[in-house]
Amino acid sequence: MSLETTMNERDLKLVPPKSLTSEQRKEWDAYYERRNAAFKAQNLSGTALTKWKYQRYMHDYLACVKSVDESVATVLDTLDREGLTNDTIVIYASDQGFFLGEHGWFDKRWIFEESLRTPFIVRWPGVVKAGSTNDRLVSLLDMAQTLLDVAGVAAPERMQGRSLVPLLKGQTPADWRTAFFYQYVEYPSPHHVHPHDGVVTDRYKLVRYFGVGADHYDLFDRMSDPAEMTSVYGDPAHAAAQRDLLDQLARLRRELMVPAELPPTVFGNQPLK
Repeated sequence: MSLETTMNERDLKLVPPKSLTSEQRKEWDAYYERRNAAFKAQNLSGTALTKWKYQRYMHDYLACVKSVDESVATVLDTLDREGLTNDTIVIYASDQGFFLGEHGWFDKRWIFEESLRTPFIVRWPGVVKAGSTNDRLVSLLDMAQTLLDVAGVAAPERMQGRSLVPLLKGQTPADWRTAFFYQYVEYPSPHHVHPHDGVVTDRYKLVRYFGVGADHYDLFDRMSDPAEMTSVYGDPAHAAAQRDLLDQLARLRRELMVPAELPPTVFGNQPLK
């Protein structure tokens, strides 16, 4: 996931995807062939090469975002034109965030904020106040319950999310979640992300790295360290928060029935050694 060391030719669009049709390949070559030839002619290395990788990555990312913006506009314009705007809930979301050079990384997977946070924008005329925001902890697991609630259908008890309808109406239930559990276990391949889980609150983030050697913990105070660059685990000034988060991590693992020991088969494409 490092811009410097692990970006490969496919990530950098130096080779075309094998799945392209002939028409798609023509468009690909028209855009990338000249640019890739210019890059190869420079024979870059070291910092200059890393900077070029970042620029290529960001150009492609921003072009993708521009295309998404245009497509969303097409959907909204169509709803307006067909007179459906006031009868339609529009939700724009993503499955995860993405590193854009933060921590020297690209891609996703880690519990760090850039990967953890997702876009979530809702337009519901007459219900959601235009331009309003809500800072409560929500999850994509809440999406299904929300849509069932809107449709007047009872959600099965086994579902783990909660309807967002009260929040969308500007109301916060007294028992709304104040923490949530995260776990990622793909290791050792293909991404070599150290298995980790953790608990996230509105201010703190506790991370436990496990499965490879001794467990290790990090604690981040996102109020004083929003970039999550310095762990304060073991710092006496955060001892109370640390105890509370360790208790919450244990509680959430119990409530979500997380196995105490994960089988080796969950650790990516190879057995954990």
